[in-house]
Amino acid sequence: MTNEAKLQSTAAKKQAPKRRRAASLDRRKARAGWLFVLPFVIGFVLIYLPIIFDSVKLSFFRIEVLAGGGYELEPVGFQNYREALFVDPDFVQVLLTGLTELAFDIPAILIFSLFMAVLLNQKMAGRAVFRAIFFVPVILSTGIMESIESQNILSEYMEESEGIETGTGESTAADIVSAIDVERLFANMKIGTGIVSYVTSAINNIYDIVNRSGVQMLIFLAGLQSISPAIYESCQMDGATGWETFWKITFPMISPMILVNAVYTIIDSFTTDSNSVMKFIASTYEKTDGNVISSAMSWMYFLIVMLIIAAVAGIMSAYVFYQKRD
Repeated sequence: MTNEAKLQSTAAKKQAPKRRRAASLDRRKARAGWLFVLPFVIGFVLIYLPIIFDSVKLSFFRIEVLAGGGYELEPVGFQNYREALFVDPDFVQVLLTGLTELAFDIPAILIFSLFMAVLLNQKMAGRAVFRAIFFVPVILSTGIMESIESQNILSEYMEESEGIETGTGESTAADIVSAIDVERLFANMKIGTGIVSYVTSAINNIYDIVNRSGVQMLIFLAGLQSISPAIYESCQMDGATGWETFWKITFPMISPMILVNAVYTIIDSFTTDSNSVMKFIASTYEKTDGNVISSAMSWMYFLIVMLIIAAVAGIMSAYVFYQKRD
């Protein structure tokens, strides 16, 4: 055997154990990952999966209460779905109204959270305190505070108070601004009534927008802090303005977080207790034989939400910028 062949054989023997160690390390990491998610997997299989199966099953059956007690399931196919769509006079209307409201609320939440994240990312005194203040509503909107808020006690009081009579029979006491105020602000700009109505609605719903923007602000802050300061320094040396730096550097670099927050906001908005569709499905469940109809409504609503998330993720992912780290 020549010296060259011996060297190749020795090199092959040295590399073989390294490949085995690398594979073993990957397997250990995989086992650690499964061990980390094991409580969720067990809970999902033992608790949530049977509930999901029963919910899907009930949407295709009708419950017949027996005279001696108990009940039996009678298969009816897609009759519950047809009844929810074509017989119930309110479900489709509530669904369209809820989708319209969320179509206006979700962009407002994303814009506000990104705006506040950019401000809170600046170097200023008490920055940590301001970050905590804007995240407090997220903590308060859980548990008993959420049930208190769902009653809208303050909102009901303001609506019952006397406001400015506009001739429509509606009180303006609960409104921060009116469409007339926004029209005066944009008097010298050629802006349509649609934008005026959207701005007016966003300002009047600022309390709800702030409450639902805490998590998004934290995600945006994490994305902003991951941008290298050297990039901003090079922009300043080139004479770029703050406006140009935001649109040419900050916005493209933060675009993956915009996609994440968009998906999170859609899911959060579609599943919150204050959602009009969720309230309608819950009220339908309390009616006689309403549990099967509400199951059909819930699964139709679930499919609509999934389609909207897929459409938003598909459209936005085409414009997301991912930085290559070589």
